[in-house]
Amino acid sequence: MKASTAGWVFAGPALTVIGVFFGLPVLAALALSLTDFDIYALADIGNLRFVGFDNYLNLLQNPLFWRALGNTMYFVVVGVPLSIAVSLGAALLLHSKLGYFKPFFRTAYFAPVVTTVVAVAVIWRYLFHTRYGLVNWALSGLGIDPIDWLGDPTWAMPTIILFAVWKNFGYNMIIFLAGLQAIPEDLYEAARIDGASPWRQFRHVTLPMLGPVLVLVGILTLAGYFQLFAEPYVITQGGPLQSTVSVLYLMYEEGFKWWNLGNASAVAFLLFVLMTAVTSGLLWFARRKGVE
Repeated sequence: MKASTAGWVFAGPALTVIGVFFGLPVLAALALSLTDFDIYALADIGNLRFVGFDNYLNLLQNPLFWRALGNTMYFVVVGVPLSIAVSLGAALLLHSKLGYFKPFFRTAYFAPVVTTVVAVAVIWRYLFHTRYGLVNWALSGLGIDPIDWLGDPTWAMPTIILFAVWKNFGYNMIIFLAGLQAIPEDLYEAARIDGASPWRQFRHVTLPMLGPVLVLVGILTLAGYFQLFAEPYVITQGGPLQSTVSVLYLMYEEGFKWWNLGNASAVAFLLFVLMTAVTSGLLWFARRKGVE
């Protein structure tokens, strides 16, 4: 048997599973996005009509879609850099030779990643409660008036961003930690001999050597943050005043609240196009900077 044929034989079962459980649903969703498939079509397939790109055009004229897109971009633009910075900072602390109890802190930092979103979100709702929350209690000790964290449109999204960063930074921390451990110690020794300060070592040794890891973490974090749904769904239900409605939350409401599955599929593919454009731009920028 030829090597190429053997490769296809071994990869065949996995490719079949991917095609059946991923490829076919994607094609079905694309087909749905070109129809007016709704609750009436569920009752009688004869009510299904082909509408072409009308769903996409209607979405682009829908103010709620642009509001959801703006909220999502706000979440991504603020949350992604903050999450990467916190993850890298935690990895540097765990990698430092001056750190103690590293296994304990590595486990503690990673624990939120494997914790159920619903359970943690309920705790955060109590922490940020306007009257009884621990956060406002601490602020009152500093002479700061209570803040309606989840009821004020100005503070609702920043609160969700903090929650998402705390919940997810441990995953990227592990990736950064692996990247830091792969950097040869000889580079740091040479930099110290040349008189480089810790900041210069970080800037000229650590960051360039972490370039590919930073690109990987950036893409993974962007993909995850563009799919914002669980946090606003559990904590704010899209409020107040639709200030935390994300594109994915809008897709959920269109598909499973109003049963406009055609519109929901169109929202999904618009989000896919946006994510593809942003991640492709990030890869192009990385290649231009020589990061492979």
